[in-house]
Amino acid sequence: MDQRNFYIETYGCQMNVSDTEIVNSILMEEGMEPVNEPEDAEVIFVNTCSIRENAEERVWNRLKEFKALKRKRDGDMTVGVLGCMAERIRDQIMEKEELVDLVVGPDAYRDLPKLLADVGDGQKAVNTLLSLEETYADIKPVRRNDNGVSAFVTIMRGCDNMCAFCVVPFTRGRERSRDAESIIDELQQLSDQGYKEVTLLGQNVNSYDDGDNSFADLMYKASQVNPEMRIRFSSPHPKDFPEELLEIISEQPNLCNYIHIPAQSGNNDVLERMRRPYTREQYLDLVEKMRDIIPGVTLSTDIIAGFCDETEEEHEDTLSLMAKVRYDLAYMFAYSERGRTLAQRKHEDNVPEDVKKRRLSEIIEQQMDIQEELNQKEIGRRHLVLVEGTSKRSDEQLCGRTDTNKMVVFDRQDHIEKGDYVEVTITDCTSATLMGDVIKKSSIQEFEQEAIAV
Repeated sequence: MDQRNFYIETYGCQMNVSDTEIVNSILMEEGMEPVNEPEDAEVIFVNTCSIRENAEERVWNRLKEFKALKRKRDGDMTVGVLGCMAERIRDQIMEKEELVDLVVGPDAYRDLPKLLADVGDGQKAVNTLLSLEETYADIKPVRRNDNGVSAFVTIMRGCDNMCAFCVVPFTRGRERSRDAESIIDELQQLSDQGYKEVTLLGQNVNSYDDGDNSFADLMYKASQVNPEMRIRFSSPHPKDFPEELLEIISEQPNLCNYIHIPAQSGNNDVLERMRRPYTREQYLDLVEKMRDIIPGVTLSTDIIAGFCDETEEEHEDTLSLMAKVRYDLAYMFAYSERGRTLAQRKHEDNVPEDVKKRRLSEIIEQQMDIQEELNQKEIGRRHLVLVEGTSKRSDEQLCGRTDTNKMVVFDRQDHIEKGDYVEVTITDCTSATLMGDVIKKSSIQEFEQEAIAV
């Protein structure tokens, strides 16, 4: 392959970010060079997301812009679509306005060099075959756009849950797990490179199983790589959350006291239509168990407003669940029908758009009030904050996250650098951010010992 510059624009979830890092590695191994702007690239990839309609719409608009750029350069440019959208609507992508030259699904990235060669020979190139084995475990990701402090590591691919609203099983295939040894090796490399926080990624991390290790086993092994490197994970499923994992999080200081636990709805009939195999009561029992075993744990969730046939009473049940749990953070969306899903085949998307928007607004408004109340209670407390870099609002301030995943902003000090742990007293807040004063530089172990002493 001729050496060419390439640019990747990534949309969607953390898994897509991780996939982009794998593609970086594959292309750079072939002698290609990454660039930071599409105007400088001979090959442009859009790594796509299919989870909601507006995500796909953004991609279509971007592809039209790249088509215009290609026309300016007399066609001397290759445009490709990667990821979930490539898998879901590959035929439409190839046909629509001749926007792209190649389409590559999430399990076919190893085939990119050959597909680019085919395009160079004047062909359109497509590989969207899903795999039962591919985990990219042997490929060392190339991280170009992170902060050098926090990283993502994919531990498994695909999903077997078949939730009615979700397209992931159709775009990413069946579940398969990386072997634990390759994951621990990658964590060790990240630790050696100075990373201080890693998030383990999977569509349902509770289902992780490499034949020898459960997810609880993997989390314990991850905690032993470096006691000064924080470990997070996303996302678990409420249906099979092991108590053993909660005990391990409670016992290991570098396993973060923050759990993302998607509820989607607070009503049992809606959960059944969604094919979420738990009830409201079981979910609340799990939340109670989490808080009993991990004192001070913070929780976040996913919520869908206006799923098929949702009534006002069912919507009120979601509001009441959120008020009862009191999440520290929530990702909230109006239902967006996706092709090939069970919901599209079996249910009618019959909640009017204006009703969806109104219900979503009510959910967001209540959640923001709860977040502000919870953050107000943080004032006066001490937290260990991992410094991620300069605050977006001011070069005179730094920002970082607590163990419980709350963003903290504080005044810059000469002796504090990105990647340091600092002990901070919280002095003020908004619904999204805490403000604080630095007490001193510290470490996970030092902060833990002080907490025990108190």
